[in-house]
Amino acid sequence: MEESKLELQIKTLPENPGVYQYFDKNGRILYVGKAKNLKKRVASYFNKNNDSHRIRVMVKKIHEIRHIVVSSETDALLLENNLIKKHQPRFNVMLKDDKT
Repeated sequence: MEESKLELQIKTLPENPGVYQYFDKNGRILYVGKAKNLKKRVASYFNKNNDSHRIRVMVKKIHEIRHIVVSSETDALLLENNLIKKHQPRFNVMLKDDKT
C-alpha cells in the first residue's frame, strides 16, 4: 500500500525547480535534495537501479515525500543548503559546510 502513496506523491509533483525532502515512517528526515525539475529528479530515485548501496537503502526507507517549489535553481540551492544545515539528514553525507 505504501508504494502507491509514494507513486501518487511522485506523479503529482510539479515540474518546477525546488527542494524535496524524504521522510521515514517515524517522520524523521532522511534526505534533502534540490532539483531543476522536481518530478523528474524525485522519480529518478525510484525508476532506476541505484548503483550506490546508500541510495538503495535510503529509497527503501522513504515513507513520505515533501517538496517546496521555488522560483529559480539558485533559490533551490540556497534552501537546500539551509535545510541540510538545520536538519542534518542522515543520508546527506556531504553537509556542504565546506562550500559556504
